[in-house]
Amino acid sequence: MEIRTICTNRKARHEYRILETLEAGLVLTGSEVKSLRAGHASLQESYARIENGEIFLVGANIRTYEQAGRFNHEPTRKRKLLLSESEIRKLTRSVEAKGATLVPLRMYFRGSWAKVEIAVAVGKRAYDKRAAIAERDAAREMDRARKEARHR
Repeated sequence: MEIRTICTNRKARHEYRILETLEAGLVLTGSEVKSLRAGHASLQESYARIENGEIFLVGANIRTYEQAGRFNHEPTRKRKLLLSESEIRKLTRSVEAKGATLVPLRMYFRGSWAKVEIAVAVGKRAYDKRAAIAERDAAREMDRARKEARHR
């Protein structure tokens, strides 16, 4: 089945340490699906919240669809995520026990179905972020040195 990525939350992997990931379906209106197919979405500043045994995606921005007219949707409305009861219980336990949060990593189409990949994540400290940046820079320098050595 073909997977087509709509948008990713690149900041999430920098700001959080990912503990586990899970795929969830989305409850959407017709104009939202059309807008997603056009690639007009953003997961920046979004998160997932557990309310009354259900999980909702909060703060995700799906731009309005121009041709929908008066049947358009609110761009940043709260959207329900589709997960099984056992998955919801598991996520609830993880979030309560570890002091973690639910962060959306990417939104994509699996076949014709809109999906979102959510992660149980713990916030990184400032020194963790600096260490990750230093590690990435060191790897980049080693790659450059290898490339130069190969071309000599």
